[in-house]
Amino acid sequence: MRRSPRLITLALITAVAVIGLIIGIRHFQSTKPSLTLYGNVDIREVEMAFRQSGRLTAMNFEEGERVKAGTLLAELDSEPFKERLNQAQARYEEAIAQLEKLQHGFRNQEIAQAEESVRQAEAALTFANSEFDRQQSSVSSGATTRQTLDHARTARDQAKAQLGAARQDLSLKREGSRQEDIAAASAQLAGTKATVEEARTALADTRISAPADAIIQSRIREPGSMVGPSSPVYSLSLKNPVYLRAYVSEVELTKAIPGTRVKVSCDSCSKTYQGTIGFVSARAEFTPKTVETTDLRTDLVYRVRITVTDADEGLRQGMPVTITTQEKL
Repeated sequence: MRRSPRLITLALITAVAVIGLIIGIRHFQSTKPSLTLYGNVDIREVEMAFRQSGRLTAMNFEEGERVKAGTLLAELDSEPFKERLNQAQARYEEAIAQLEKLQHGFRNQEIAQAEESVRQAEAALTFANSEFDRQQSSVSSGATTRQTLDHARTARDQAKAQLGAARQDLSLKREGSRQEDIAAASAQLAGTKATVEEARTALADTRISAPADAIIQSRIREPGSMVGPSSPVYSLSLKNPVYLRAYVSEVELTKAIPGTRVKVSCDSCSKTYQGTIGFVSARAEFTPKTVETTDLRTDLVYRVRITVTDADEGLRQGMPVTITTQEKL
């Protein structure tokens, strides 16, 4: 069955119209206005300082040098800190010995010595009782005086007291140390151990290392200087990641979607960098004076952070940049 020329012509016109519509939609999408922001490369610096005070013995890098994460940057004189650690270690070992002594109790020789002291006290009491009885019988016959009897009575009482003390001492040595004394010694041991750890940490704090790959921005102190806690000796400029700070107005807020890819350019470099919008502030603020936009400065804006994925030396901290996106938003 042959189709009429009219149907064929109508089909061709319809196909051309559909193709034209598709091309028009794609052209509209490709020419959709992009979002343009003006901002700066974030300044990311770290001031390196010791947590201890002391004398600087080494500053290992000059300004402008690159350092890797973990690289030793500077050192303090460590001798005073080593001495404190040794003292703390000695007190710790003494506390260990004291606790072990209490836990083990008295030695067999000490217990035997206490038993011998009891036997001696018993013998002394037996003699004192005999002497008292003899003096008491002599008083009635007039062979001794009342004063001598009183001395014998006193000697007997003292012998009784000495025997009681000797028996108590033997009982304590057989029973061993009190649990309260052992607990106190355990607490003392824990305290001395903490002192050792503190001294060890202080010794480790005589060395500072780079927290990340960076560039030495400033060398603030020199070897031989006395520095106090939190007194900076180096200022480091962090290399990665490179962040950009920009601000978007409220009317364009829907175009600044996290995850959107952007292009970054600057006045002093010909290269175009790639980046991604990573953060949009949830709170509005007034436009900073350093930001140049076509809107009034009093307009409320939202802070945007862009992460540059292919940053190099062309992007320096604080540099003004232009951020543009042409993605479908």
